Amino acid sequence: MNTFRFLLLISMAVWVGMLIFFTFFITPSIFKVLPRELAGELVGVIFPKYWMVGYAAGALSLLSIIAISLIEKSFPTAVLSLVALMTALTFYSGLVVGAKAKTMSVKKEEMRASFKKVHAESAAINLAIMAGGVTVIFFISRNLRL
Repeated sequence: MNTFRFLLLISMAVWVGMLIFFTFFITPSIFKVLPRELAGELVGVIFPKYWMVGYAAGALSLLSIIAISLIEKSFPTAVLSLVALMTALTFYSGLVVGAKAKTMSVKKEEMRASFKKVHAESAAINLAIMAGGVTVIFFISRNLRL
């Protein structure tokens, strides 16, 4: 039981920590010190790894919640639903939005407006996942025993 609680907590902490660090520190720093085209290429190389961490953390979180539910014979509908939504949004962001962004070139002026729309969609999804993750960690922390 404690193993599943630990897996849930560590997977959520890694996932949310990665989202916050990449969104508010890494990406802005990359775009601040590198030319836009080069910064975009670098972020494009990092994103697949970023999504893989999200996929793994989401799956591990869901499996942990299900295992805890079966052991405790309780069903945390809100937490399970929120983590399922976060996981689905992560897959959508990586497989759909990321694929759209990859086909666009920021260099071409006519593509810039389209890219901004895709970027806005990606940012909104990212913030929704982040907010959901902070909420789940809050619910987990309410049940911690030291």
